[in-house]
Amino acid sequence: MEKENDIFQRAELLLGNDVMNQIASKRVIVFGVGGVGSWCVECLVRSGIRRITIVDFDSVCASNVNRQLMATTNTIGRVKVEVLKERLLQINPDCEVTALQKMFTEETADEFCLDQYDYIIDAIDSLKDKVALIMRACQTSAVFFSSMGAALKMDPTRIRVAEFWKVRGCPLGSALRKRMKRAQLKPAHKFQCVYSEELLDNVGPQPEPESKKQTNGSMSHITAIFGFTIAGLVLNDIRDKALKVDSEHNN
Repeated sequence: MEKENDIFQRAELLLGNDVMNQIASKRVIVFGVGGVGSWCVECLVRSGIRRITIVDFDSVCASNVNRQLMATTNTIGRVKVEVLKERLLQINPDCEVTALQKMFTEETADEFCLDQYDYIIDAIDSLKDKVALIMRACQTSAVFFSSMGAALKMDPTRIRVAEFWKVRGCPLGSALRKRMKRAQLKPAHKFQCVYSEELLDNVGPQPEPESKKQTNGSMSHITAIFGFTIAGLVLNDIRDKALKVDSEHNN
């Protein structure tokens, strides 16, 4: 029987023991484990992240199945973070997974103790709460990455990474910037975002509305690439910093 350490053998071949140790030492929190966040979380755990907090207030519903990692016909009705935690522990039983069925808002922000994390990832949809998370996360020493809108897109080659104020062609990014400017809010530092300037139209019938908000179509290959890209940004940042420290030490 293979040792549990062997699950990271291929990653260690590429990155080396020192970088893998750095990856294992980092604390990550991901807000929103839907179409983008669920894939991001799984990639991080498969890559050696061992201390991760996942935050989402929602339960799995039928419309999640086409794009969310833990959503299947067998998990409909279950709490998203609980189902995802079970899957993550099947990948790495030694992983410390904290599953919080909560919503990040300006009112609940202090409950999450953001200062204890090395990386904060935003994959939430609510405009008001996204602004609140951006502002709070940028006040910490953590590295912060944010997902812009992944709906109404089909072309994977148009997915990009850019600094927040340089994101173009994304209605969510534009709405966030307008809201911040109106409220005279400015994040304490710059941060990278995953986005796509592609914007298609819904052509199918709208489902019965649960609220006044329009439902937009989305596909798993796009949401997954958004999530994997954010995970890649985290992993590359850890690697680059580890190699820089090693280079300075050798010099």
